Amino acid sequence: MKQKATYALFGGSFDPPHIGHKEIIKEVLKLDFIDRVLVVPTYLNPFKSNFSVEPKKRLELVKKSFKIDGVEISSYEIDQKRAVYTVQTLRELGKIYNIKAIVIGADNLNNIEKWSEFNYLNSAIEWIVVTRENIDIDCSKLNRCKKIKLSIDVSSSEIREGKKLDYLDKKIKKQVEVEYNLEKS
Repeated sequence: MKQKATYALFGGSFDPPHIGHKEIIKEVLKLDFIDRVLVVPTYLNPFKSNFSVEPKKRLELVKKSFKIDGVEISSYEIDQKRAVYTVQTLRELGKIYNIKAIVIGADNLNNIEKWSEFNYLNSAIEWIVVTRENIDIDCSKLNRCKKIKLSIDVSSSEIREGKKLDYLDKKIKKQVEVEYNLEKS
């Protein structure tokens, strides 16, 4: 009997998506217990009050940028047209996919216990925590934690500020410059 593929859930605003996100996906796919990555762009992060670019446009950018073997993209959270907690996404998409892990940035560790139904999440999945080179992180709050070191130093907020535009995938660079009003005058 063929075993069902195991997935890592990688949610985020992807506002905008960049090559750092692609590097995370590639590193997650190297893990021996993960077969595929399910990328789920948020409509609105529950801890934020707004987004820079409309969700459907961000979804379009994600689809263009993350054309990688082993990656599937879900519009589940965007289709809800509201902020969705990770636990709800896990429960709903878990009916379709065999989700074994959730990918988060190390910056989420500071407030991870504030996540909706954190104790359930912590017992249900393995956490894949992405950190920067030379930064050690404390995973003591997590039952199961796998660390991934990211060598690319870029954030979506830097790109929104017009910095590090070379960290955009060439397939979406022009569209990001237009959507985020980053075109040079």
